[in-house]
Amino acid sequence: NNLLIPHKILYEGKCLYVVVLMATFWCTEALPLAVTAMLPVCLFPTLGILPSKKVCPQYFLETNFLFLSGLVMASSIEEWGLHRRIALKVLSIVGVKPAWLIMGMMMTSSFLSMWLSNTATTAMMLPIANAILESLFGDLETLKEKCQSAVKLHSLPSVPSEKQILMDGMEQSDVRTSAEIRSESQYQLKVWKGFLICIPYAASIGGTATLTGTAPNLILIGQLKSYFPDCDLINFGSWFAFAFPLMLIFLFLGWLWIAFLYGGLNTRLCFKKQDQRAQAEARAQALIEDDYRKLGPINFAEGAISFFFILFAVLLFTRDPKFVTGWSVFFKKGYVSDAVTGVIIVSILFFFPSQKPSLSWWFDPQASNTPYVPLLSWKKAQDSVPWNIILLLGGGFAMAKACEESGLASWIGGHLHPLAEVPPAAAVMLITAFLACFTEFASNTATIIIFLPVIAELAIHVSVNPLYFMIPATVGCSYAFMLPVSTPPNSIAFASGHLMVKDMVKTGFVMNILGVLSVSLAMNTWGVAMFNLNTYPEWAHPINKSAVLTDVHFSSVQSLNATL
Repeated sequence: NNLLIPHKILYEGKCLYVVVLMATFWCTEALPLAVTAMLPVCLFPTLGILPSKKVCPQYFLETNFLFLSGLVMASSIEEWGLHRRIALKVLSIVGVKPAWLIMGMMMTSSFLSMWLSNTATTAMMLPIANAILESLFGDLETLKEKCQSAVKLHSLPSVPSEKQILMDGMEQSDVRTSAEIRSESQYQLKVWKGFLICIPYAASIGGTATLTGTAPNLILIGQLKSYFPDCDLINFGSWFAFAFPLMLIFLFLGWLWIAFLYGGLNTRLCFKKQDQRAQAEARAQALIEDDYRKLGPINFAEGAISFFFILFAVLLFTRDPKFVTGWSVFFKKGYVSDAVTGVIIVSILFFFPSQKPSLSWWFDPQASNTPYVPLLSWKKAQDSVPWNIILLLGGGFAMAKACEESGLASWIGGHLHPLAEVPPAAAVMLITAFLACFTEFASNTATIIIFLPVIAELAIHVSVNPLYFMIPATVGCSYAFMLPVSTPPNSIAFASGHLMVKDMVKTGFVMNILGVLSVSLAMNTWGVAMFNLNTYPEWAHPINKSAVLTDVHFSSVQSLNATL
C-alpha cells in the first residue's frame, strides 16, 4: 500500500499538470489554440501518462470525419451561393417591419449555422443586414450626425431652422421639431443595433441544433465513446430531435427580448400606417426583391446542391433516430455510423457535374462539349476546412483519454461529494449557468474539453444519468453572448463599430438567463423521455472499470516490487 498510493498520486499529478497547463494556454491564448491542442502528443508519452500509440489516434476519430463532412458540405453551399438565395427568400417572406425583419434575420442565421460554421454565417448575413438598414434609414454616419444635431437643437424653439430641415432630408415634405427628429433618430439607431446583435446570437443558438453545427457537440460524442463505449443514445438524429425544439424555444425568447429592447415590438406589427417609416420599409422590401431577382432562376448546380444537402440531412437523421427504426438495420450492427453517412454524400460532390449533362455529342461527334466542372473541387474544400478546429477536437479527446487512464477524472469526481446534496434539476441549472459564464472568457471548445470529464465523474458519484449533466454542459458552452471576445461571431458584429460593450453585456446577460431556463425546461421534459434520464443506466458502469484496471495495474507494480 505504501508503494501503491504514491505511485498512483504521481500519475494523477502529472496528468493534472498537463491539464492545468493546457487550460491556462487555452484561456489566455498564450499559444495558438491548435498548438496547445498538440501538446498531449509531446507531454503524455514523455511524462509516462499515456503511450503515443494511444494518444495519436485520438486526433482523428470517426467524430472528426463527421465534422469534416459537414464542413465540406458547407463549402459546396457557399461555392454556389445557395446560402444567399435562402437568406434573401426568407427575408422577402417575413417582411421588412423591424421586428419581423429581426425575426427573419434570426431564423435565417440559425438555420444556416446548423450546417455552416457560426462565423461564416455571421460574415455572410451582416452585409445583407447593412444593405437593408441603409434602405430603411439611410447611411449610418448620416443617421448619427442627424441624431447629434437633433440633440444640439433640442433646446431651441420648435420652429425649425433651415439647417434642421436639411438634416431631416430634402425629400420629406413635413417639417418636424428637433424633439421629433431626436426621437426618430434614436429609434433608428436602436433598431440598427438590434439588427447587428441578433445575427451572431442566432448563429450561436442555431449551431447547437445539429452535431456538426458547433465543435462542443462533437466533443460530447467523442468523450461519450471514450468514457461510456456502450452508450449509443446520442447520434445525429437523436441529437437533432432533442436540440432542434430547444433551439426554436430559445430563438423565440431571444427574439422577444431583442425586439423589445431595440424598439421592434410596437403596434406597427399588426397595423399598417402610411408614414415615412412605411415609405422606408417599401424601399427596403424593393431592395430585397431586387437582390433576389438578380440571382436569377435556380440553376442546375444550385438544384443539385439542394438535393444533396437535403439527402445529407435526411440520411443522417434517419440512420438511427432511436424513437423509430432507422435504415442502419440493413447493415451489420455497429458498422455504419454518422461519419460513414456523411463521407458517402460529400464524396459524390467531387464528381457530380455542376452543369446539366448533354448527350448531343453522342449523336454528333462534332458537337461542342462543355468543360466538365464538378460541384466541388478539392482545392476549395481544402481551403475551407479549419484544420485548427480539427486539431482542437483531437487535443480534447486526447486529454479526456489521459484523464480516464490516469485516474485523474475519478480523483476529481471523488472531491465533488458536497454537490451530491444539490437536487439534480438545480445542478443542471448551475452547471449550464457556470459554463455559459466561463465560456465568455474562453473558447467554447476549450471550455467543454476542460470540464466535461469532471462533469461525467460528478454524475457517476451522485448516481445520476451522465447525460443529464453532460448535455446541458455541452449546450451551455455555446451560450456566450455577453462579450465581443466570447465568440468569433460576436467579434465580427462588434467590429462594425456601432455596438458597444455595454450593449452586448445588457443584452447578453438576459440571453444567458433565457438560455439556462430553456435548457432546464428541455432536459426535464422531452429530454427525460428521449434519453430515459430518470434512471441510472447500465452503460454508465464501465467507467468504474477504468479505476479497477488502474488499481490492478498499480497492484501488479506493487507485487513486482515485493518480488524484487
